[in-house]
Amino acid sequence: MDRVITYIDGFNLYFGLKSNRWQRYYWLDLLLLSKNLLKPNQQLDYTKYFTSRVANPPDKRIRQNTYLEALATLPNFSITYGKYQHNPHTCRNCGYIEIIPSEKMTDVNIAVELLGDAYEDNFDTALLISADSDLTTPIEKVRRLFPKKRVVSIFPPGRASKELAKVADACFHLGRGVISKSLFPAKVRKADGYILTCPAKWR
Repeated sequence: MDRVITYIDGFNLYFGLKSNRWQRYYWLDLLLLSKNLLKPNQQLDYTKYFTSRVANPPDKRIRQNTYLEALATLPNFSITYGKYQHNPHTCRNCGYIEIIPSEKMTDVNIAVELLGDAYEDNFDTALLISADSDLTTPIEKVRRLFPKKRVVSIFPPGRASKELAKVADACFHLGRGVISKSLFPAKVRKADGYILTCPAKWR
């Protein structure tokens, strides 16, 4: 069997869903999504999710925390956190200074895990759910150093990257059909018995 690890760029996927106004699909079971992407000759060994915790607004932070707790119930699944960097932006017209957060380190974290897993021979095929062209270089490196391994780029809804399409072994868009079949149930039970409920705004 072809061993598969999935690498998921959390915010790239989130903003892809958001651009299509697919809030009802935010409650994604990413392990199930990964399994639904497999071919008959493939087995999923691990799923890796990369994101950063949001601080504000509070209601958004609460929804994200609920989702992260739901993801933490999944087996053979890990979450790697980046960070938010707050950058001041000055309006040219009025001089007002606005603090704009930007998510950092996800591409670096994905690159490190992808190359590390290739070196340790942890996969035969890597599924990369992202359209971040900054990941072009690590994909090229994996394909050059480990020519028997495959990297497949899967673009979130409403997103694409010509650069990734050129360097990956294959690429395709993540469709509504597979997404709609990959949701958590409305209520998810944690190991301690606590019940997590899909946020009302996502239903």
